[in-house]
Amino acid sequence: MKRIPLALQVLIGVALGIVLGVIAGKGNLTETLGAIGILSIKALRALAVPLVFFAVLDAFVKTRIEGRKFGRLMLICVVNVSVAMVIGLTILNVFQPGKLWQGKLEALIAQTHAKAPEAKKVEDPEAPGATLEVLPNVAYYIPSSLVRPFVYNNLISVVLMALLMGAAIRRVRSEQEAHGEMSIRTVESFIAACYQVLLVMLEWVVKTIPYAVFGTVAKVVGASGLGVFALLWVFLLVAISGLAIHSLIYYPTIAWFWGKKSPKVYLGQGADAILTGLSTNSSLASVPITLKCLERMGVSTSSARLAACVGTNLNNDGITLYEAMAALFLAQALGNNLSLGAQFQVVLASIMAGAGIAGIPEAGLIVLPLVLSTAGLSAETIAVALPLLIPVDWIIARARSGVNVMSDMLVAILLDAGQETKIADE
Repeated sequence: MKRIPLALQVLIGVALGIVLGVIAGKGNLTETLGAIGILSIKALRALAVPLVFFAVLDAFVKTRIEGRKFGRLMLICVVNVSVAMVIGLTILNVFQPGKLWQGKLEALIAQTHAKAPEAKKVEDPEAPGATLEVLPNVAYYIPSSLVRPFVYNNLISVVLMALLMGAAIRRVRSEQEAHGEMSIRTVESFIAACYQVLLVMLEWVVKTIPYAVFGTVAKVVGASGLGVFALLWVFLLVAISGLAIHSLIYYPTIAWFWGKKSPKVYLGQGADAILTGLSTNSSLASVPITLKCLERMGVSTSSARLAACVGTNLNNDGITLYEAMAALFLAQALGNNLSLGAQFQVVLASIMAGAGIAGIPEAGLIVLPLVLSTAGLSAETIAVALPLLIPVDWIIARARSGVNVMSDMLVAILLDAGQETKIADE
């Protein structure tokens, strides 16, 4: 019997939750179901940081990259994600759509919790606080212990540690290969095994999401009625607009003028990969199709492999744009007027999260609680606000994956720009 797709399960959970919430109203049943539903979200939050750590580390130690070409890859990624950041911040700051939820979300939180939470996260005693000074912020990202970033969910520090450890493992491996030793393989096998174990755990937790949605939707509808869901279309429109501008205007323009690939070639020859990303909700699953599409475009094998394989972990404009926009949208809904510096921290956390975990189905949902905490939302606030986004997240998730696939193809095209293209090189 064919398994029901997760997206359809979530929709069923939403529908049943709405029906139960309308029928049962606010009471012990919906309150209990809501409390149970929040457990899945807490489990996702607990898995997020170690999964990001081992995902980055696993990809880093397995990939061999020429220094010069890697530098060019990083430059292209930085430019692309910077454009995505500008698009997202412009939409949120100019139109301020989150204000349409202002007051309503606070009322919802007050109704579903005995005590209205403060819009603050649990602070690390070593955190520098709200400051734009560079040195204190940089110093905070250099952890005083290896455990602290995991305890306080300091995502940026976790990724930096993974990169440092990955570089060290590579150096040790090179030295051991020179002396005929290979004991470092044990460490690499351990990292790969930990990553696979975390993926299995994640798969189990993700299977409970439809039930979590059912419970939390029933609780929200029972407490406040259906009015809050009418505004979900505002959030959906905001997110899709940002992704569409970036992928359907910026990408084809850059591929045409700098990569010498017309929209007909870029979008036409890449359609198979884009549709695969949209249907599978995973840019990683689309890699084989992406490589074939790039070959048809005349992109060199080395550039295609570097962009499609490494780019799957580094170049994820779709997740970055969505995570940042969602966090800022909810911050506006809570009346938190974040400074430009605070908004940049949210974007940076989104970039780090996307680099670590992208390519995995439901990746955006997995790391969204971490990015929301970077925006200053407490765990209680996130537990209430996150289920409000889940009913439309499955739609946006597929758009994100399609954008990530398009981004991988653009990076490959730009890596080849100005160079003689050879299909069967290296």
